[in-house]
Amino acid sequence: MDTAGTDTDPTGTLDEALQRLHAAGPERLGRLTNHAPMAVEALAAHGQARAVHRWLDRYAPKLEEFPAGVAPVTAANWRTALGDPRRAADWIAHFGRELAERPWRDVLAQWWPRLLPGMYGGSTHPVIRVGHAVRTLLAGEPTAPRLTELAHGLGYWAARHRPVADLTPLPGADSAADALDAVPRIDGQDGGFPARLGRVSRLPVWAASVDDPDTARRRLAELVRAATHRYATHGHGEETMLVHAATAPNAVLRALPALPRALWVPSLRAAWTASAAVTAMYAPATGIEPAPPGSLTAEEVFARALAHGDEHVIKLTDTALDVGDERSLAAALRAVELSTPLG
Repeated sequence: MDTAGTDTDPTGTLDEALQRLHAAGPERLGRLTNHAPMAVEALAAHGQARAVHRWLDRYAPKLEEFPAGVAPVTAANWRTALGDPRRAADWIAHFGRELAERPWRDVLAQWWPRLLPGMYGGSTHPVIRVGHAVRTLLAGEPTAPRLTELAHGLGYWAARHRPVADLTPLPGADSAADALDAVPRIDGQDGGFPARLGRVSRLPVWAASVDDPDTARRRLAELVRAATHRYATHGHGEETMLVHAATAPNAVLRALPALPRALWVPSLRAAWTASAAVTAMYAPATGIEPAPPGSLTAEEVFARALAHGDEHVIKLTDTALDVGDERSLAAALRAVELSTPLG
């Protein structure tokens, strides 16, 4: 189901939902991500705009009020504010001002290389939220709610910015699938995402020789496909967190058309590190062959994800439909099977 370049929500339902959501903060309980903006964008992108507000009503108990600001982020002090989660409101306000003054593609191009090294903070959710926002802007008019959504995504990314450095390179493989298979699991797969991320010290080398933007885009698409397929066999290791091994690189892939080509190769590098790190942190020791989707169409699989309601199931299914093959549909159905439905 390819919806690129086509606004599948001509009624404005998505804009209404985004306006409703922008009164809420990017997180809840001080550590969990507000997934609603990403999920409603996925629903609208796949022709389910009529279900957006019903789904949002079910999710609403998880929303918290927008946080208070601390002090304005400026051109002089942004480096000291980077990676400070207390400054989320300040960062969102900063990007709101930036997007009011300049074209959104220019703002994205300026800040993407600044934020890219820290895409691992917030369990990779900030870059995923940005990827959804960029898809919406590429598909339709840059309405005020859609620009505000980009400000929220970029602001969340800046506030949760966390780099990963000093990784020991390990022998990799030519294909993305084989490289993911070569990722060593961290010792002691316990604790939350930040604690586990701190224990990632070794990752295989993959696509390191790529220096051409078009090749980088093809290899990134290969990574998204491989990570989605791998969820079908390994999602039982952690049904929620392993979703991000596919959705984080897909968010980067979605952003590429809006970015200067010079940023495509470093984007591939960061996406690989994110996908491989999530794999190291959560993957089980062995895989399980999933049941095939049978005669179910992509639309029917997405309908099952919507009926299930879990935000990660919706987002993985959204990525699976981007990949668009039988194995990816099996991954989406595996997520439905493994995950707890939205209450």
